[in-house]
Amino acid sequence: MSFREKLNSKKFIITAEISPPKGTDITGMQNDASLIKDVVDAINITDNQRAVMRMSPLAACSVLSQKGYETIMHLTCRDRNRLALQSELLGASALGINNVLVMTGDHPAKGDHEGAKPVYDFDSVQLLGLIKELNRGFDFSGNPLHGKPELCAGAVAGTGLNELSFIKLEKKIKMGARFIQTQAVFDTQNFSGFMDKIKDSETFREVKILAGIIPLRSEKNAVFLNKNIAGIKVPEDMIKQMRGARNPVFKGMEIAAELIKELRSMCDGVHIMPLGNHEKTAGILEMAGIK
Repeated sequence: MSFREKLNSKKFIITAEISPPKGTDITGMQNDASLIKDVVDAINITDNQRAVMRMSPLAACSVLSQKGYETIMHLTCRDRNRLALQSELLGASALGINNVLVMTGDHPAKGDHEGAKPVYDFDSVQLLGLIKELNRGFDFSGNPLHGKPELCAGAVAGTGLNELSFIKLEKKIKMGARFIQTQAVFDTQNFSGFMDKIKDSETFREVKILAGIIPLRSEKNAVFLNKNIAGIKVPEDMIKQMRGARNPVFKGMEIAAELIKELRSMCDGVHIMPLGNHEKTAGILEMAGIK
């Protein structure tokens, strides 16, 4: 069953994130993918995450797809204008990469290339609209395509919705997002409120919500997330648990597994974003009762 078919089913969906290499050596990426091959439904491949230069996600997805993995290609608006975005999407489709996660993208000032200029010709909502047009068989200017893609688009969201962010999320769904992957969740009560709010809207009836999970590895990790990642708040009691743990990595696994258990009744799946590689991901899912 393909990822697109799973979105149409009742299955609890598991996705996980891998960053392409900063270079041409794909060994580490392939090893990471092999660790989660049997426990996830699709593998997300990031696009210069945090504005740090890495291999093209299109190339990385192609490498993994040839090995039999189903991938979700990240695509940001930061580095490409509307011409390049369309070329990238058509190229992905031609290579059999049909799942795409769109986002506006972190500003280059946050990254590792001083002086890099952002593009931001489109934002994520406009990019979803562009994908909708490509799937209809037309480019953004209305010119017919010679062969149309069948792209399955998703988007990202924070869980602390104010009125403006809720309206933007609704626009993403109306523009064709089939699934939403959220920022990391550490407070299930807060996430429950997020789900209650969107369930009251007819717009969200057909979209799948995948809650983000970051397995903590140390107290330092938790403090870093709170200080540096907007929209993420690791509760103080979790920080204390990490501080007092004899084996912080295992404690982080326990916390992640417990979060997944609680979230399972609230949403349609989880998206795992490790701080490092995926050596613990299968163990976390097993601890959460997911095989």
